[in-house]
Amino acid sequence: MICKDLLKNKVVVVTGGAGLLGRAFVKAIAEAGGIGVVADIDKEKGEMLRKELTQEIKKNGKVDYIEMDIISKKSIQDAIEYLVKKYRKIDALVNNAYPRNKNYGRKFEDVEYEDFCENINLHLGGYFLTSQQFALYFKKQGYGNIINIASIYGVVAPRFEIYEGTNMTMPVEYACIKSAIIHLTKYMAKYFKGWNVRVNCISPGGILSGQSEQFLRNYNKHCLTKGMLDTEDVVGTLIFLLSDMSKYINGQNIVVDDGFCL
Repeated sequence: MICKDLLKNKVVVVTGGAGLLGRAFVKAIAEAGGIGVVADIDKEKGEMLRKELTQEIKKNGKVDYIEMDIISKKSIQDAIEYLVKKYRKIDALVNNAYPRNKNYGRKFEDVEYEDFCENINLHLGGYFLTSQQFALYFKKQGYGNIINIASIYGVVAPRFEIYEGTNMTMPVEYACIKSAIIHLTKYMAKYFKGWNVRVNCISPGGILSGQSEQFLRNYNKHCLTKGMLDTEDVVGTLIFLLSDMSKYINGQNIVVDDGFCL
C-alpha cells in the first residue's frame, strides 16, 4: 500500500514508462500523489497507458505522457522544455528504458562486435545522455533526483546454470551495461556535489514475465522466500528513493532480489 501523499505534486519522468516495470512505476507514483510522466518512444503505447491509468487512478496523483527518445539530445531537451512549461518544474528522473537492437540476446560466441557496441550505446549511452540533460536542468532549478534501474547481474556474475534446459540466455551486453550503470550512478552522485542533485540506483532481481516453468524452478532455488518478483515488489523502493524520506541517501545501489545474490 503506497502512502497517498508521499510524492504529493512531485513531477517524475519515467523513461520506458510504457514497458513492464515502467507501467508499475508510473502507477505507483500517481498513487503516491505525484505526477507520473510516461516518457516513451512508442507514442501509441504511451498514450494508451496514460488513458488506462488515468481511469484507474481517479484521485491523488496524475498520469501524463510525452514522446521521448533517450538517444536523441534534441528529443530529451524538447521533453524537458515541454514539461517545465506545463508544470513549472521537474522533480525527478527514473532511467528505466530498456532499448536493444534486433540481434540482442545472442549467445556470447555469436555476438557481433557491431551489435555489442550498438546495444551498449542504446542502453548505457541513453542513460548517460538523459541523465546529463536532466542534470543540467536540475542544476539550474536548484534541486533534482535521478534514479537508475540496473540489475542483479550488474552486481554478481550471471548464474548460467539457471538457463539450462531453456531457450534463454544471459546476454553479455546486459551484464556489461547494468554493472556500468551502477558505477555511473556513483560517478554522477559525486560529480554533482554542491548541485543538490542526488543519484541512486535500484538493482531488481528477475521479474515475472511469462518465463518457462523450468527457468522459474532453476531461478527460484537461489532465492529465500518468493523467488521471481512481480513488478509491484520493486515499487516500494522506488517510491522511497523518490520521497523526502531518503533525502540523504546518495550514490547508493539498492538490491531487491529476495536474496538471489547471497
